[in-house]
Amino acid sequence: MTSPLGMRTRLTYEDYLLFPDDGKRHEIISGEHFMTPSPSTRHQRICFNIARQIDAHARQNGLGTMLISPMDVVLSDEDIVQPDLLFVSAARAAIITEKNVAGAPDLVVEVLSEATRKADLTVKYKLYAARGVQEYWVVDPELETVAVYRTGKDGFTRAAELSREKDDSLATPLLPGLALALAEVFS
Repeated sequence: MTSPLGMRTRLTYEDYLLFPDDGKRHEIISGEHFMTPSPSTRHQRICFNIARQIDAHARQNGLGTMLISPMDVVLSDEDIVQPDLLFVSAARAAIITEKNVAGAPDLVVEVLSEATRKADLTVKYKLYAARGVQEYWVVDPELETVAVYRTGKDGFTRAAELSREKDDSLATPLLPGLALALAEVFS
C-alpha cells in the first residue's frame, strides 16, 4: 500500500483481519501483502497424506498438534502466514489459540506450486529461520523430493534431501519414531 504522500505503508495483523474471505491465501510478510490462488488437487493430496500420518503418530504418542491450512500463524504484527501444514509440540501447545497460532510452530511444511515456489524457497525460508521455526520441510511435487531444513547456530541448515525415487522416508527428532515413506507422501 502507498500512502497519499507516496510513502509505503507496512501492513499489520489488524489490516490482515480485513482481507476478504475469497478462497485465496492471503499472507503478510515483512508488512507486505502476498496472495496466491487456492492449491491444486495434487497439492492437497500430498498435504493430506503428510498430515494424516503425522497427526496419527503425534496423537498416539502424545507429541503435539498437527494443523493444516488455512490456519493463521502470527509470527509478528507484520508477519502473518498460512503454511500448508504445521506441527506444534505438546510442550509449546499454549501458542495455539482459538483464532490462530501465536508464535513459531516447531515444524512447518510447504508444498511447492508454480504460484508459491519462489516465495516458499526464499521469502518464507528466511522468515521461518528468523522467527524460530525448528524445522522446515519443502515438498516438491514435480521432482517428488523433500528438502529438510533444521535450525542451527546460523539459521537453517539442510539436514536432508529426500527422494521418492530413492525410496527415502522422512524422519525428524521432533516426532520420535516417525518414518514417513515418500512413496506414501506422493501416492
